Amino acid sequence: MAKDRSLDRDRASLLFANETFYRAFADRDVPLMNALWSEREPVTCLHPGWPPVEGRDAVIQSWHAILTGPASPDIECLHARVGIHGDAGIVICYERIAQDFLLATNIFIRNGEGWVLVHHQSGPAPEPGDGPPPPRRSIN
Repeated sequence: MAKDRSLDRDRASLLFANETFYRAFADRDVPLMNALWSEREPVTCLHPGWPPVEGRDAVIQSWHAILTGPASPDIECLHARVGIHGDAGIVICYERIAQDFLLATNIFIRNGEGWVLVHHQSGPAPEPGDGPPPPRRSIN
């Protein structure tokens, strides 16, 4: 029973960390975005249409460019699902930007201060609820 409560607390705190990431994004809060990323572990980010961004300084610079740029998008996180694997947490969610949807993976690690980001990736996706794509068929 205590283990279930501990897992529930871990899931809730991971979801809160993920929500904080999207709040920083939506509010264009560069200092908060900076605080969410690990300072000790290697970090990476795959923004849609960008080459891979590796290393904390480069990742923070990429977020600074996005959040302070004239085309910084309004964003909303939808349908977040959590998986916890020891001290690693994975959140898969949809991002809504205007009428478009992206599917995102946010990977966090737990340190002494809570959950911190080590990886973010998002890319185009169908609207939530559209179901999986049809299976591919080989063409002979």
